[in-house]
Amino acid sequence: MESESTRQQKVGRQLQKDIAEIIRQQGMGAYGGAMVSVTSVRMSPDLGLARVRLSIFPSDRAEAVMAAVNQHSRSIRGELGKRIAKQMRIVPELVFAVDDSLDYVEKIDELLKK
Repeated sequence: MESESTRQQKVGRQLQKDIAEIIRQQGMGAYGGAMVSVTSVRMSPDLGLARVRLSIFPSDRAEAVMAAVNQHSRSIRGELGKRIAKQMRIVPELVFAVDDSLDYVEKIDELLKK
């Protein structure tokens, strides 16, 4: 896997902040009361695609929350477009995925406690 350029990283960090703010503004009610946080955004080399990783708590609601996020993805992208219109010519396509690294850490902790 090739490493991201400095520009990709900068754009990714800015989009991470913006998307997190958009999701926060929509409120927990939009996602069935689950807490959704944006853990990372990875940009394609042409900046046309953003892979957005979401951490969802409680994790047992991840499937339902991802369905809601994908349902809202057009409005999230539209709002993102308003925020970045001055900085970028195109608004990247958003691809959402669950970041389950915290679940993995929790599982390892449980195994170590035994």
